[in-house]
Amino acid sequence: MKRNAFATAFLAAGLALLAAPAFADVPPPQDVPFEGALKIHVDATDIAHRVFRVQETIPAKPGPLTLLYPEWLPGHHSPSGPIDKLAGLVVKANGQVIPWTRDPLDVYAFHVDVPQGAGSVEVYFEFLSPQDKNQGRVVMTPEMLNLQWNTVTLYPAGYYARRIQAEASATYPAGWQSASALDVASRNGDTVTYRPINYDDLVDSPVYAGKYFKRVDLDPGAKTPVHLNIVADDPKSLEIKPEQLKVHQNLVQQMYKMYGAHHYDHYDFLLSLSDKMSGQGLEHHRSSENGVGPDYFTEWDKNALGRDLLAHEFNHSWDGKYRRGKDLATPSFNVPMSDTLLWVYEGQTQFWGYVMAARSGLWNADQARDVLAFAAATYDRGRPGLASWRNVQDTTNDPVIAQRRPLPYRNYQASEDYYVAGAMIWLEVDAKLRELSHGKKSIDDFGRAFFGMDNGAWDVNTYTFEDVVKTLDGIQPYDWAKLLRERLDGHGPLTAGIAAHGWKLVYTDKPSAAVKAMEARRGFTDLTYSLGVSIGKGGNIADVLWDGPAFKAGLSPGMSIVAVNGKEYSGDAIKDAVTAAAKDSNAPIELLVKNFDEYRTLKVDYHEGLKYPHLERDGGKPDTLADLLKAR
Repeated sequence: MKRNAFATAFLAAGLALLAAPAFADVPPPQDVPFEGALKIHVDATDIAHRVFRVQETIPAKPGPLTLLYPEWLPGHHSPSGPIDKLAGLVVKANGQVIPWTRDPLDVYAFHVDVPQGAGSVEVYFEFLSPQDKNQGRVVMTPEMLNLQWNTVTLYPAGYYARRIQAEASATYPAGWQSASALDVASRNGDTVTYRPINYDDLVDSPVYAGKYFKRVDLDPGAKTPVHLNIVADDPKSLEIKPEQLKVHQNLVQQMYKMYGAHHYDHYDFLLSLSDKMSGQGLEHHRSSENGVGPDYFTEWDKNALGRDLLAHEFNHSWDGKYRRGKDLATPSFNVPMSDTLLWVYEGQTQFWGYVMAARSGLWNADQARDVLAFAAATYDRGRPGLASWRNVQDTTNDPVIAQRRPLPYRNYQASEDYYVAGAMIWLEVDAKLRELSHGKKSIDDFGRAFFGMDNGAWDVNTYTFEDVVKTLDGIQPYDWAKLLRERLDGHGPLTAGIAAHGWKLVYTDKPSAAVKAMEARRGFTDLTYSLGVSIGKGGNIADVLWDGPAFKAGLSPGMSIVAVNGKEYSGDAIKDAVTAAAKDSNAPIELLVKNFDEYRTLKVDYHEGLKYPHLERDGGKPDTLADLLKAR
């Protein structure tokens, strides 16, 4: 193709631009003290618009300055800082507005040139929190709010976050009460000023505030207090029966008995009981954010399925916050994390969440076994992707790959399976320790040895895969590296721990109490292990088991089932059809489905009846699961 002189000159200019630096370098973090302190004030009173208004004073010297919005968030394990919700940014020095430039290749970085004579910059912006759950997690409602400091602060590049001091304050809606791991320096009306703290720990210390608030002591008389701080949509949700309070107090004591040490000077559970503010489970060193439905206490018997949440997040104070995978312990919130050890961080915490829910009485033994049966079935038949193309280790990349976005075929894609698959691996480790030591050792010994040192210390203590293996070997010699790598890198079922504890995974035509509770709470019909499909409200298909009967018949997520064998769809109707097909091997199950604007009748050739997972005792082996789950 012939070029004219103008085109040639234009191209040359473009190439010159491409050759020039695309952005100014962001100073890497250095382990040196930051001079002065960030002064941060957040106005959290605009609940009508759900806007947090921020004013910061940041010490600075004349010359180039790069301000960072936190990107890589601990607990999220991913670059998920909500930069898209920062708005209205204005920077001033010496009382005058100075221009800022966003780094085009690092959109979390803002460059400014501090003028001569200035000793600081003033920063103003708004955090526009989600108006609806499709925009992200709702953190502000007419009755409550969740203030996360990473969303409402900028910090200077070039320093470790723990070397930057911060002085924070916040104004809450009139009359609201608040709770946080932060120590309060003073209160003036509805404004709370917190004691100075390093920026790393500030971000690790969110606030719950609410119109309807209750605080209860979970370790009365202790030198290291533990409190449950509750905000609710309605004051009636705050009613706690003595036996409900007791099992939450038991949780604290069971953790202490197992670990033998704790890593905080005080601990605050932050618990929201709401249908408005989004649910949450996020760990911190001296607190945790926990969001459940408003009937957590008032409909206690219906909410067993999710009662391991507080046990899970509390356990993270030891596993994840104090002891942390070396590749997850980064010097600032804008240095990428590596998630290779999440099968310890999250997997073992998932395991202890199950166990401590049982030991404390948040679950009874039957409920704990039901949940373990459901978990085991997932890694027996419910994750075809892990049996073919992926392994558990690779799923530790999912916080970066998917960031918990909805997936078309989660069972085949196997997203974030390091949680429950990790729990199954640690269940097997416990059984192996018991077997090799003739019952003298268990995973409790690992927990105490690996996490239960230096009582009261809460500086991060990192570890590697080799440290995990070394600790296990010190408890009971064995080729632990081989066992762990085979489970993490292989493609086999992960049910060996169930069998080794004296139980068998079986499938019957009767759902367990856990499955019934899940179906009732979520409006689901779970036919994963029979028809190979899970169905939401109104017949909407949530997931289809890859290469299962429904998949082979042509069903896919996103379709909706309109009718079953000529009758209007309901959960009972499709269960009845599955049962009837088991008695007549010639008649397929006919489903009228809607796909976009098209209707089709699909025939599912399945005749093996309903199947739900259960644990059944193996009389030929001792019941070591009972010992694992019993209170200490």
